[in-house]
Amino acid sequence: MTHVGADARERPGRRIRRLPALAPPALALAVAAAAVTYVAMVDPNENGHYPLCPFRSLTGYYCPGCGSLRMVHAAAHGHLGEAFGRNPLAFAVLPMLGYAWLRWAVAAARGRRLHFDLFRPWLVWAFIALVLVFWLVRNLPAGHALAP
Repeated sequence: MTHVGADARERPGRRIRRLPALAPPALALAVAAAAVTYVAMVDPNENGHYPLCPFRSLTGYYCPGCGSLRMVHAAAHGHLGEAFGRNPLAFAVLPMLGYAWLRWAVAAARGRRLHFDLFRPWLVWAFIALVLVFWLVRNLPAGHALAP
């Protein structure tokens, strides 16, 4: 049996220690890619493939997420105008989600904690307010263009 020196074991060990740190961002990307692939293949515009929105079923009003599956389906097929029309808020959030994921993956690869300015409390509250205003306006007659 051949004995491997300490130097030979250290270099691969560093790579192996970083690999588990990248596992959460990689898993999140894999789950998101699988979900987008499924929604791209199974058209949400056809009845019976997905459950109905519980909020819409109970109240008859659109929730902030209504139209998101159809937005993902349209975007996955390259129909960006249609995707924007299905849920403009969710469409606008996609680049921010991509940027947040990239920052997370880079921080994990470098072995650092993620420091992200978009998660400042006032920005989080501003985003919640934006979602609530979007929710309200898309259900008003004047906001019909925001409805899916």
